Amino acid sequence: MLTDTNHVWVDVTMHNTNLPPLAIKNPECLGLLQHLDKNKDTWVQHYCILKDGCLYFYDSIRSTHTIGGIYLQGYMVSEQSLGSRRSVIEVKPPSEEFETFYLCAESVNENKRWITALRASANKWIPLNKAIQDFMNRPLEETRM
Repeated sequence: MLTDTNHVWVDVTMHNTNLPPLAIKNPECLGLLQHLDKNKDTWVQHYCILKDGCLYFYDSIRSTHTIGGIYLQGYMVSEQSLGSRRSVIEVKPPSEEFETFYLCAESVNENKRWITALRASANKWIPLNKAIQDFMNRPLEETRM
């Protein structure tokens, strides 16, 4: 979980966790996804909203707030087969210390739609992070104004 509360993105995503799903403006993707609960080895259905690199989970479309979410920065998204399901969305973290998530939509085509949206949302922050990192790595005399 991010702790830099001075970052606008963190403020917005924390604010969004207290909103009902239909109150989040201009989502990148939305709809029903099943999430694999590894503790119970069962698939649990959630209404999901993807917005600005964060996937929000709700009990239903009528929920008043999220029940959880995934910050997608650094995660790799791919299509896998898992058990009897031939098409599952794998959301793999940048480090093994974090959890890998398995999601599944109603059809293979829906999975592909979600995979495209999840990848785009996770990757759109990389150019900004790289630009900042490149700037910070420049010699001091090049960064003076």
